Amino acid sequence: MTRRNPQTAGDTATFALESGGARAKAPTRPAREDDADAYLVELGQRVRRMRAIRGMSRKVLAEVSGVSERYIAQMESGLGNVSIMLLRRVAEATGTPIEDLVADPKGQHAEWPLLRDLLRQATPEVLQQVRAALAGERIDGPRGETTPPIAVDRIALIGLRGAGKSTLGRLAAQQIGWPFVELNKEIEAEAGFSASEIFSLYGQEGFRRFELAALKRLISQPGPMVLATGGGIVAEPMTLDLLTSSFFTVWVKASPAEHMTRVRGQGDLRPMANDKAAMAELVTILSSREPLYARARAIVDTTGKSVEDSVKSLTMLVRNYCSSGCPFVARNR
Repeated sequence: MTRRNPQTAGDTATFALESGGARAKAPTRPAREDDADAYLVELGQRVRRMRAIRGMSRKVLAEVSGVSERYIAQMESGLGNVSIMLLRRVAEATGTPIEDLVADPKGQHAEWPLLRDLLRQATPEVLQQVRAALAGERIDGPRGETTPPIAVDRIALIGLRGAGKSTLGRLAAQQIGWPFVELNKEIEAEAGFSASEIFSLYGQEGFRRFELAALKRLISQPGPMVLATGGGIVAEPMTLDLLTSSFFTVWVKASPAEHMTRVRGQGDLRPMANDKAAMAELVTILSSREPLYARARAIVDTTGKSVEDSVKSLTMLVRNYCSSGCPFVARNR
């Protein structure tokens, strides 16, 4: 769809009148308009990616946000409200990052704008030191190298719902002799509500706060563990970073078709319930999260495998990882 610049349209009409109604040559498409289209397309792609990482269908996002599903679809296809371009132009004209115009200053530290600008100009080495300092890691060496965290005999399973994290984790933990923990059950116990009730009462942001708090509590507890996480734990960068730095993470992987079959077998289609495009949404969620799941140290692919074979693969992987002191001695604990 071609958008017309109001000023350009007015100039064309004036030219036609002044020339006695003669046919005026169509104006050249302004570079700004091309830039606007490209920006809105990129914005739509970012919205779709963020929605998918959080496991939300358009229908669910519309219900939670109060924005119509039709408008969300338009925005994701690059046909969002062009007025955002006006805000972007104001930001450019004043030399102000657009996030400073739309962010709530009450939720930001007074030094944040300065820190953000310094981080944007920092070298990779400096960024590594800053990240280590914020994470509480020890910094050694003349170049500020960080000391890698000591490996602990703790396994965390990540992956989309339906991959088999809970089933494989429980069986593998039994064979190895470690406790098995489901993070979602810990969240529910801490909140006093089911996961669906937490989402209804506190929304996505509230659930992620409970998730981070429960993860921190489990990390503080001594002893080995096999932890099964929720599929959306990768949505929050801080939570994912804490998980990958505190556990030996394993991506339990499966094909989209097997994910869907297993989820339907569980009688649970969240967040795709009543969505005719459930499979398409699942594929979008999986493809959007794949780069985040790929941060795991190892992968166990359960596609086309029996539960027994998948458990064998997982336990073998854990035993190989624990060959120097695991599984019965918790190191650094």
